[in-house]
Amino acid sequence: MSGADQTCALIAAAGRGTRAGLPYPKTLFEVQGQPILLRVVQALAPHVGDLVVVASPDGAGPVGECLRGAEVPARIAVQPEPLGMGHAVLAGLAEIAAEHVLLAWGDIPFFQPETVAAMIEAHHAHNNDFTFATALVDSAYTLVTRGTDGRVGAVIESREAGIADPGPGEREIGLFIFRREPILAMLQQDLPGKFGKHTGEHGFLYLIGHLAAAGYKVEAVPVASEPDLVSLNSLGDLKGYI
Repeated sequence: MSGADQTCALIAAAGRGTRAGLPYPKTLFEVQGQPILLRVVQALAPHVGDLVVVASPDGAGPVGECLRGAEVPARIAVQPEPLGMGHAVLAGLAEIAAEHVLLAWGDIPFFQPETVAAMIEAHHAHNNDFTFATALVDSAYTLVTRGTDGRVGAVIESREAGIADPGPGEREIGLFIFRREPILAMLQQDLPGKFGKHTGEHGFLYLIGHLAAAGYKVEAVPVASEPDLVSLNSLGDLKGYI
């Protein structure tokens, strides 16, 4: 069985578009003539045998219509309430049986093929449990911490840590591949950091520190380029790219 056959793509696309001033899911916003969702699908599709997209109850209809219109075979998992990214991932994992899950945030239009391929190659070559792509940036609003041996210790979210002005460092980009079972088990537990201090939502990045502390093989691969970092929070974020 090939790696693709054992891997399912999971796109977290339950963002409603409200903060960006959109009347529809932000993953459907068109960038260079194509919805972001389809751009993400194209980046992930060569590496997987299955695809699940997480949508909100209101967004499930238009997201499904977009996928069907592009003849993309995908299943939609509905996140019934906007309770955070970890909650959205749980909704998606309930629809997945594959050993490995290739997870991407659904508001990032320029995932580079070489970034996706390099992360996946490292994951399988090193027999990792959890692997994620990173970039060295001037303002790391999520910060990868490493021990003296270079191993990943955790990922700190600046807002949750009370850091108003993040400095330079290594940040994740919203692209991950992991073994399904340990992630599913940890998401279902009440672990420290599960709920954000500021948002109250069930997060996702807190898992990385727990995985590393429990002895799982976690690797951050600094292979991301500048286009990988572009995401849609407000329309201004895409200035020059639309």
